[in-house]
Amino acid sequence: MGYFEGLWERIVHMFQVVGAEGHGNIFLVLFIGFVFGAIIQWSRVDKFEKIAGFAMLTDMTVPKLLFFAIGLASIGLYFMIEMGWAHYHVKPIMLGGIVVGAVLFGIAMAIFGKCPGTGPISVAEGRIDVLVGAIGGIFGGAFFNWAYPWLKQIMGPDYGKLTLPELFVGHEHLVVLIYGLALVAVAFAIPNIEYLDPEDHEEKAEL
Repeated sequence: MGYFEGLWERIVHMFQVVGAEGHGNIFLVLFIGFVFGAIIQWSRVDKFEKIAGFAMLTDMTVPKLLFFAIGLASIGLYFMIEMGWAHYHVKPIMLGGIVVGAVLFGIAMAIFGKCPGTGPISVAEGRIDVLVGAIGGIFGGAFFNWAYPWLKQIMGPDYGKLTLPELFVGHEHLVVLIYGLALVAVAFAIPNIEYLDPEDHEEKAEL
């Protein structure tokens, strides 16, 4: 019972932390969520073929969208933080955890054909396979929460909460701007390769 009590306390604490973050009006959060979902569905990156196609280098929609979104968001978010309009919580760099987590995430994403962002959207579309994976993810998160005290010991050295601008003191704004623009440039430089399954062909024919 001690383990379950500790797990429950951590879950309650997690919700308390998130609730105290001050993310803004709930209607604004919902609106942003609707916009995010609309963009994902419009770009169709919630489809298995898009994710799997990226893994096999037969569809470049996902990396183009990711590089463009990260580049644009990094510029906007940084300057919003500088203006006091937003904030973020930087996680510490723990190489062991990052490497193992990245490998597991990559394997699961290639097999499942979804990520934590596109998965819930696919569930909303009624995809049963994704719902099964989402349930598995909940159990996986619960296990990680329960085993975290032990897992933390094997995650490797903690290098602290480092950010890119901190490495260029006095030139933070310029570094962020160059970084963001570079990612946007990469997005446009990636070849426009797109895999179309029969469903996509039918939709394009209707348009």
